[in-house]
Amino acid sequence: MKHRLALIGFGGVGQGLIDILKKKQNYLKESLEIDIEVVAITDINKGSIYHPDGLDLEMVSTVMNQWGSLKDYPDYEGLQKNWDSLKTIRESNADTIIEITYTNVKTGQPAIDHCKAAFQHGKNVVMSNKGPVAIAYKELSELAAKHRVQWGFEGTVMSGTPAIRLPLATLVGNEITEIRGILNGTTNFILGKMEEGDKYETALKEAQRLGYAEADPTSDVEGYDARYKIAILANVILNTPLKVEDIECKGITTITLEDIEQAKMENKRWKLLGSISKSTDGIKAVVQPEKVALTDPLAGVSGATNAITYTCDMSGPITLIGAGAGLIETGYALLIDIININRNSLFH
Repeated sequence: MKHRLALIGFGGVGQGLIDILKKKQNYLKESLEIDIEVVAITDINKGSIYHPDGLDLEMVSTVMNQWGSLKDYPDYEGLQKNWDSLKTIRESNADTIIEITYTNVKTGQPAIDHCKAAFQHGKNVVMSNKGPVAIAYKELSELAAKHRVQWGFEGTVMSGTPAIRLPLATLVGNEITEIRGILNGTTNFILGKMEEGDKYETALKEAQRLGYAEADPTSDVEGYDARYKIAILANVILNTPLKVEDIECKGITTITLEDIEQAKMENKRWKLLGSISKSTDGIKAVVQPEKVALTDPLAGVSGATNAITYTCDMSGPITLIGAGAGLIETGYALLIDIININRNSLFH
């Protein structure tokens, strides 16, 4: 079954997805009977190309490696260039829009408008942007349902580690009463280095040198990144319309080496945790540093790795550990959603 994609945004994640599709093309066709064809790529800085019969992915990679721009993709009959994102969404023959633009997490734009346009034109959306899911989940999921299309966003919480699909598909039937996890690898790395004796500032510089932390690390170290992910989990997994601003949030910048040593004496370890718990009093959601007992599965998660524990009424606590970032991992998260959209389409 042919499945046509249009990529909106073409940074590292989009180029990683192209590499995955080139490597996995035969496997996807032979084992999963899915023939994925990229018909359009558009990027505000790198240019835009569209052909209804599909693009040459090897040529796309060659052009990007040599010139860094889609403007140098060779012209041939039927090829369109210079379409903007909304024209590509509305007028291309793509079945699914891959929304991977740089998005403002406070407003969710331009990704929210891209989703709306896609749904209104009968197209599925797959994305790794946290903003639209955290900010506009109810509105967008209702719009997708109205137009009978699908919306995938596995990569928004733990990249290629299936933190969303696991509870929705595999833990179905359980009542999940608590979700608790290490949802930011940068802070986990920094706290680990502090446990080895580094001061906060030294650990942060090392995280920046390794590419775990941005030049401006505020979103990570103040807990904002984890807060968006908790909002997504509350809305999607617990069906609770929680707003980002309603989640208590405290980062790790006030943790000292003395705090680290005190935790060691108590056989505990500091982690920045995001948690949501359900009780008769309602929902409580918070992001904050906590001292975790060494017997807790989350205590043993080191480096830039992420982990999440789902407390279930029948299966008990289940902990999922894996990468929470990375270009290939996030590209794989997009592929997970594409494959599942294709599978669902076969039964409709």
